[in-house]
Amino acid sequence: MKNIIVDDIIRECNGKLIIGNKQEKCENFVIDSRIIKEGDIYVVINSEKRNGNIFCEEALKKGAKGCIVNINDFEVKKLREYEKNGKFIVQVKDTIEAVQKLSSYKRNLYDIPVIAITGSVGKTSTKDMVASVISQKYNVLKTEGNMNNHIGLPLTILRLKNHEALCVEMGMNHLKEISLLTNIAKPTIAIITNVGTSHIGNLGSRENILKAKLEILEGLKENGTLIINNDNDMLNKWSKNAGIKQKIITYGIETKSEIMPISIEQSENNSIFNIDNCKIEVPIGGIHFIYNALCAICVGKILDIPIEKIAKGIKEFELTKNRMEISKLKNGITLINDCYNANYDSMKAGLDYLGNLKNTRKIAVLGDMLELGKFSEELHIKVGEQVIKNNINILITVGEFSKMIAEKSKEKMSEVYICNNNEQAIKILCDIMKPNDTIYLKASHSMNFNEIGEKIKDYES
Repeated sequence: MKNIIVDDIIRECNGKLIIGNKQEKCENFVIDSRIIKEGDIYVVINSEKRNGNIFCEEALKKGAKGCIVNINDFEVKKLREYEKNGKFIVQVKDTIEAVQKLSSYKRNLYDIPVIAITGSVGKTSTKDMVASVISQKYNVLKTEGNMNNHIGLPLTILRLKNHEALCVEMGMNHLKEISLLTNIAKPTIAIITNVGTSHIGNLGSRENILKAKLEILEGLKENGTLIINNDNDMLNKWSKNAGIKQKIITYGIETKSEIMPISIEQSENNSIFNIDNCKIEVPIGGIHFIYNALCAICVGKILDIPIEKIAKGIKEFELTKNRMEISKLKNGITLINDCYNANYDSMKAGLDYLGNLKNTRKIAVLGDMLELGKFSEELHIKVGEQVIKNNINILITVGEFSKMIAEKSKEKMSEVYICNNNEQAIKILCDIMKPNDTIYLKASHSMNFNEIGEKIKDYES
């Protein structure tokens, strides 16, 4: 384990020691005082609505070893009494910047494979599958939950202990955000799963989305490797004239690529194909999970993991919560919770999966897709086209934008319900559910569709 000490924080973050010992070891960094455990370091994160400094005393009482606080707005007098208990307090100008600088310093202490993943769709599920594959050879630290932004990624890196590999996810809403993350993580392997329409309202075009995703190259080691989905039109076109120093490896199903599946067999619950005379079983149905598996195979091959071990990692992988999370309820009802977030590409993938299911009545509960700007109407209408194409039996929409999905679907469907809120959707579902139905939930995160999923589970139980 490569430890950070208080003196490192002072040096790397231009900090000032208020109380405490410069040689104190710092292992776990936490930004939420409610989950502080003995020996943690509490990092104050302020916002317009919240002054994190006021929770320092609470954190110290709960067992925090020390606090990193903002230099401009913190009163430390009342906390000096904690010095006799071996606590420390370091003041910095900007705590978020301090966490970023400290994580960059810690990353440089480790000579290990670092896999960084970005893309419009499939970042989290790809990360889960890649991490499962490389865990067949290494002790892996991976991004948990939604810790993929300018705070979450640095905090993930600061969790490095006796790990032998790091697998991180990089999200973005605007240009230059991935640039920051990749220059902290300094990946040895970079992955772009696809370039779609997510955040197109902020970025203005798919060309700008591609530009934002390609920022990942800024931190990629010169002897590193970029892995791309060759079936994605934007990435395919770019790669033909990429002109970069790093090696590019491609995967795909339709376009000739270096890693391609042979003899794909798909069912509702899994997919099976062959690579290098080895059977690969993906334990979740849907073509998009085959793409995830192909990407994970690329990583495994780069890291010299035997194909049999790669296959084992793919078969054993587990999805992060709320990503195609399938639950079996009473009366044979299947609930698919895919409501962590939503954009056109992920909506299409989910509806394609739902449409391929057999011997079930298919109910789609869809909410607004956000951050689409001037493209909002066009893309919500296109989702309605996908609802029709996949022969969904019942559609329930929630939200203003999703009314456009409903209106388009009504051109071919007879059972369409338009709701203003989740409560209305829950009531309709409880009234219409029948044995052996499949219910698919999908919306942007702020629509809080988890509420619908939990109520449906409660209703059934």
